[in-house]
Amino acid sequence: MPAFRTRHLCSVAAALALTVTAPATAATRADTSAAALREVLFVANNWDGTADVIKSTGDFAKIGRIDVIPDKDTRMAEISANPIKWAYFLAIRNSVGEGHDQFADDMYSTPDGKSVVVSRPSFADVVSIDLASGQINWRFPVSGYRADHMAVSPDGTRVAVSASTANTVHVLNIGTGQQLGSFATGDKPHENVFSKDGKYIWNMSIGEVNTALDDPFWDWTKGDRRITVADATTYRQVKVIDMRQRLDAIGLKDHSDAVRPAAFSPDESKLYFQVSFFNGFFEYDVATDKITRTKTLPKNPATGDDRTTFVNDSRHHGISMKPDGSKLCVAGTMDDYATVVDRATLQEGPLVTASKPYWATVSGDGASCVVSESGADQVTAIDFATGRKTVSVPVGDHPQRVRLGHVAADWTGPAS
Repeated sequence: MPAFRTRHLCSVAAALALTVTAPATAATRADTSAAALREVLFVANNWDGTADVIKSTGDFAKIGRIDVIPDKDTRMAEISANPIKWAYFLAIRNSVGEGHDQFADDMYSTPDGKSVVVSRPSFADVVSIDLASGQINWRFPVSGYRADHMAVSPDGTRVAVSASTANTVHVLNIGTGQQLGSFATGDKPHENVFSKDGKYIWNMSIGEVNTALDDPFWDWTKGDRRITVADATTYRQVKVIDMRQRLDAIGLKDHSDAVRPAAFSPDESKLYFQVSFFNGFFEYDVATDKITRTKTLPKNPATGDDRTTFVNDSRHHGISMKPDGSKLCVAGTMDDYATVVDRATLQEGPLVTASKPYWATVSGDGASCVVSESGADQVTAIDFATGRKTVSVPVGDHPQRVRLGHVAADWTGPAS
């Protein structure tokens, strides 16, 4: 491993001891109570530029819908007038967008439940949309030409967004859109995760996913893929983790080291993550800096092993953990299923048929895993206890990220 990737590992090990804290501050809980808010799930419908808001538990019934591209005409005029922006816009449509524009990748509500913040890949920006009026509060253009996954701080006041063509993560004030800081990443930053104490941001860069050079022999062409851990106050890099060496150490030299979605254990001692092309996931011990377990999940006989057919290199894309840490939920994207996995034994439960499931999250009560079926335009809830499907709810075109948030208790959609 190059020296610049290893020099910080020992010196910052103590600094990265992660503290378990409550998921929200007392002030945040008070704000939520005072405003009479309702917990919901926001579903980002990437291809049609909408977000469906559904109940966070029970029957997950639809509550309302938001247009997240009310400024589409203005944005398209800007892009059309700039040859470079137009070229990137078309490139996004014809590569990662699978022939479609990407208008709603990720989203989080503000602590007061009055607005929702959305990353819009094709428009290379983040916007805040007023939930009452449907109008834009603020807009932040990211560096480069594409916005991607986001993360919100535990207190709900900051949002981190990956600028995937600029190898940068921006951290914004969620209320004003003002940039608080930024930090450099590996190639094509993707997933972001705040530590529970809000002190660190973990970013996973996935490298180049739009070429056909997917055979392990060509792995070196995929770019600099690594986890970057940054201080969430100074925005300085405090640690870099390249999974190439860790995978090689357990004899998996033909596996990609592009870390995709990931989930921490409740005490943040373990990280569970997916990588490109692999039907399964890994367990990584933070303290020892080693991969401790590998879980290979079943292949769908109808899914071939031709890596060039996997959408954006992701055979499996989506992993979440039950709040008590006992179960994992995995979206088997190209294998068309989702499954609940016992964390102690790594034994998977029933394979729940799903059409290109693209994300996995947890219901508000922690009892269900909720996956977005991007191939069927619906979200499906799976009971953690039984591993069985309980309900599916229709949503918009190509749902991807699903996030817990809040709206006003009587909200049913923007007035406009």
